[in-house]
Amino acid sequence: MWLEVGVLLRGTCGQLGRTIGLPCGALGPGLHWWGTCGGCQAQRFHQDGPGRGLGEEDIRRAREARPRKTPRLQLSDRSRERKVPASRISRLANFGGLAVGLGLGALAEVAKKTLPGGHLQSEGGSQLGSSPFLSEANAERIVQTLCTVRGAALKVGQMLSIQDNSFISPQMQRIFERVRQSADFMPRWQMTKVLEEELGRDWQAKVASLEEVPFAAASIGQVHQGLLRDGTEVAVKIQYPGVAQSIQSDIQNLLAVLRMSVALPEGLFAEQSLHALQQELAWECDYRREAACAQNFRQLLADDPFFRVPALIQELCTTRVLGMELARGVPLDQCQDLSQDIRNQICFQLLRLCLRELFEFRFMQTDPNWANFLYDISSHQVTLLDFGASREFGTEFTDHYIEVVKAAADGDREQVLQKSQDLKFLTGFETKAVSDAHVEAVMILGEPFATQGPYDFRAGDTAHRVQDLIPVLLRHRLRPPPEETYSLHRKLAGAFLACSRLGAHIDCRDLFQDTYHRYWASRQG
Repeated sequence: MWLEVGVLLRGTCGQLGRTIGLPCGALGPGLHWWGTCGGCQAQRFHQDGPGRGLGEEDIRRAREARPRKTPRLQLSDRSRERKVPASRISRLANFGGLAVGLGLGALAEVAKKTLPGGHLQSEGGSQLGSSPFLSEANAERIVQTLCTVRGAALKVGQMLSIQDNSFISPQMQRIFERVRQSADFMPRWQMTKVLEEELGRDWQAKVASLEEVPFAAASIGQVHQGLLRDGTEVAVKIQYPGVAQSIQSDIQNLLAVLRMSVALPEGLFAEQSLHALQQELAWECDYRREAACAQNFRQLLADDPFFRVPALIQELCTTRVLGMELARGVPLDQCQDLSQDIRNQICFQLLRLCLRELFEFRFMQTDPNWANFLYDISSHQVTLLDFGASREFGTEFTDHYIEVVKAAADGDREQVLQKSQDLKFLTGFETKAVSDAHVEAVMILGEPFATQGPYDFRAGDTAHRVQDLIPVLLRHRLRPPPEETYSLHRKLAGAFLACSRLGAHIDCRDLFQDTYHRYWASRQG
């Protein structure tokens, strides 16, 4: 249940191409794609303590540190225009072909190695591993299949690409890293068919132009840059056909093939985590729901001086098409060369937002992909993106969860154990090893909120320390964790990882204590 804490977030982006509709000329440098489509990436910035904004010196240093010209994001060189198999039969055929191909590839690899002089490395001169199933040829078969079918199967592949090597072998990591970087995009005729089905045959009347080649392509859909007739620059997310109807079968088919051919860690895809993944993917495939979530966040953050949410383009919003204002911004990984003060401000705001989402709004965008946070240096604001995985949290859950965090912040291990049982993390009948591992994981996560003064996230090495405890928790737990924690812990892990990557030194204790007192004042009021 703590697997998400070890996540390393990465992503892929897209390429601008020809234009459909009326020519609009150059759309200008420095434009970043508005959001992700189920697995791409980017990022954000601000404040080093409550109530303190950027000073003039901060702004000057940030402007000097940014690149002179922000390059347009582009699709991976491996991305290709390729039809998405839309029917379940055609998708099943791809998985069946993969299973047969892996088996034949393994036999061929065994035969090579049994021939005289057959120390043979895999094709292409690179050896992925000792297993015949992990040959270079089979690696390419997995990559090609997942990048062809896309959807839930590609999403799982992307998830596997970011797991720590204590769960996935380095050979498998390399295979799925190639999957993550190689999402293909729909041909024009297939993309146009989706637009016609969703927006009508006259869809071109709704835009002045739309780039034919997307600038982002991932597991659920792809994002195109466009221009409205009033001159508004927009990003239009278009869903791949068939992915919404094939979520459950895609996941089952992929895992069946992988379990047959390579060893996946016990407990990695337990029944409840698979159910949570399927539910989340179903949410991400419903663009009307995502539009409603985006609008909700736009209202919740309307008075926030730092965060903003792009406006929806209502005439471009349907179940499989989503249009929003195009966002400008600097990805968070481009903030790593900024001053320590500014990086501290970025991370303070990341944590502030997480605490507000969980304990004030009780409504959270749970995808921690750095691409979902763009910092615009001209307005000194962060634009939030991609709301498909947004979800609500009930007061019964947050009442208990905030007490678990409070106990960790107070260094009270007994209270952590008791409150974890109240939250139904534990039954109370676990072995001492499991109880100790759970409490230790909570205490590690609570360290930033327990530390007096600035906490050094890079030195804390939170993710790897928790990762060491996960095997015990996966193998010996007596009950699955609360359903809400799968997505919540992924979001919190992403925030902690960002703080670590940016080398943040920030005072988190006062931030949490203030949140705690405000929470209970609100609940009792």
